[in-house]
Amino acid sequence: MSKADNITIEVAYALPQQQMIIPLHVLPDTTAEAAIEASGILTKFPEIDLEVNQIGIFGKLIKLNTPLRHLDRVEIYRPLIADPKEVRKQRAADGKAMKKGGGDSPSEGE
Repeated sequence: MSKADNITIEVAYALPQQQMIIPLHVLPDTTAEAAIEASGILTKFPEIDLEVNQIGIFGKLIKLNTPLRHLDRVEIYRPLIADPKEVRKQRAADGKAMKKGGGDSPSEGE
């Protein structure tokens, strides 16, 4: 297969202070896992563990064996630090507390 038959994809990983996007040319139907390995990103970021880190294409979760299409961006996600359900629950509790003890609200017409 010639290079002209390859598809263009990207492998992306982001830390709070740094992001890396690696463009690659791969064979059609290359899996996400094969693309990640071919990108060399696992060497640059040894903390990535494909058994732990979730992956996706443009924000939609996928499995490692998902075949890629032209212009896909494989994103490697970091583990969550906080449980999103707990964060929402805390925000809701804080909002209720603020309403109960609320200050003066502006009167109509101001």
